[in-house]
Amino acid sequence: MSTLTVLQARKRRHARVRRKLSGTAERPRLVVFRSNKGISAQLVDDDSGRTVAAAGWLQLKKSFKGDKTAQATEVGKMLAANAKSSGIESVVFDRGGYLYHGRVKALADGAREGGLRF
Repeated sequence: MSTLTVLQARKRRHARVRRKLSGTAERPRLVVFRSNKGISAQLVDDDSGRTVAAAGWLQLKKSFKGDKTAQATEVGKMLAANAKSSGIESVVFDRGGYLYHGRVKALADGAREGGLRF
């Protein structure tokens, strides 16, 4: 029996999470993607299959100084602001197969600070 790579294990966990939740127009799914350099998130309406709002670390100001956890918090706040402009108040959180810890938790806390409910 072969062992799973880190990516394969994450994809398996993400598929398990995705079986249980999906986003609607009223409550889109907040999807998190974490890379070694940064983090990004988007709000997805699974009924129509479109992205409602998105934010990522590349959109932060060049003057931003901080570690990757602070970066994730800022991305969460930016996503919440983009969601507010789209008329979204409440979302379903999809951690993307990552542990709810560190940068993923920081992004969720930043989104909550920005006014999103989940």
